[in-house]
Amino acid sequence: MGLFDRIRGDDGPRVAFIGIDGVPYSLLADHFDEFENFAALAQQGTAGAIDSIVPPESSACWPSLTTGVNPGETGAYGFQDREVGSYDTYVPMGQDVQAKRLWTRVHEDDRNATVMNVPVTFPPDREVQRMVSGFLSPGLDKAAYPDDLREYLQGIDYRIDVNAKLGHEADKGAFVDDAHATLDARFEAFKHYVEADDWDLFFGVFMTTDRVNHFLFKDYERDGENREAFMEFYRKLDRYIGELRAALPDDVTLVVASDHGFTSLDYEVHCNEWLRREGWLTFADDDHEELGDIGDDARAYSLIPGRFYVNLEGREPRGSVPEEEYRETRDELKEDLASLTGPDGTPVAKRIETKEDAFRGDHDDIAPDLVVIPNDGFDLKAGFGGAEEVFGSGPRNGMHRFDNACLFIDDAEARIDDADLYDIAPTILSLLEVDYDRSSLDGATLVR
Repeated sequence: MGLFDRIRGDDGPRVAFIGIDGVPYSLLADHFDEFENFAALAQQGTAGAIDSIVPPESSACWPSLTTGVNPGETGAYGFQDREVGSYDTYVPMGQDVQAKRLWTRVHEDDRNATVMNVPVTFPPDREVQRMVSGFLSPGLDKAAYPDDLREYLQGIDYRIDVNAKLGHEADKGAFVDDAHATLDARFEAFKHYVEADDWDLFFGVFMTTDRVNHFLFKDYERDGENREAFMEFYRKLDRYIGELRAALPDDVTLVVASDHGFTSLDYEVHCNEWLRREGWLTFADDDHEELGDIGDDARAYSLIPGRFYVNLEGREPRGSVPEEEYRETRDELKEDLASLTGPDGTPVAKRIETKEDAFRGDHDDIAPDLVVIPNDGFDLKAGFGGAEEVFGSGPRNGMHRFDNACLFIDDAEARIDDADLYDIAPTILSLLEVDYDRSSLDGATLVR
């Protein structure tokens, strides 16, 4: 019996959530013979593929996963969002998330949470007993609370994120080494606080999986030169999941999930260049590199990933489309997007969601008018600096996918049929027996 067991009383059920960013269920299920710990979790509990959200971008997904509501409520739509009534853009951080997080609900229930490396959580929430912020944090010095957490993490060479620039090199060796070092330190920290802290909710995220997928996923799917390096990384992840599961006391339910799926990337699609060529987008002059540089007669623009906005009069500062022409203009843009095909003739758009279908809530004033969910292979980009061609390539060979995210619940009576990302938060609250207004969340619990 360890210190963790000794200091805990019988205060109710507990949950440990481990996020594995961007891991598709099929990747794990197709290799259960090699990933024996994921296989055991699936066989002894419940597992399956789930859908992500619109758009399937980590900066929008993690706020929704940790709150149970859509971006219209969280106010976080992607890696880059537009200020209300302005062409200024910003990178949404933790303080921009407007909906209540799981750990806040746990704290309000007079219980404890340890939160580690969740994307879009900077600055750390000082109401929880321990938190280190994740992806988008400026550095460990300001991302960890309290001080003893920061000191411990610095002592084990903890990294908030892998050095993604190493993945741009043709030789992926240094990138893979850095990914392993990042994963190792993350696991060490998770295991240490799983065993040492007095928590009711442990919530930790392995972000490095997303990074490895971005630079090596096509090698995995199409038997490239780095396939074995990819598989070895995932064998280690499987081993670490098994060790964390073994470290949990019997009264803890383990939940493991990803925020979106993944697939091979064939083409980067420069959406604003396409809009420019099709007459939708103009720029004030030849020196343009940001949204504020668009021309007064621009009718539409795009932000990543696959978000399209009508340049609407009264909403955008220099909107050129009158409000009475909004629906007609949006329908025309949707029709043009539906007709866009890649170099091989494949439609770029798998489906196109309207603002009304995808978002609802008090913070939908910066919601995109249309969101394109692309077919596999088309990664939608949206820079404003200009691109030589609509279709190009870059250092990444893997891209996010709306479907085929994964969910494992160490509960044989859970159900995962037709589940999506919004169901995770109410499921965790139900497992913790924390009361919540079921009508206030977009998902539903998957446990009885």
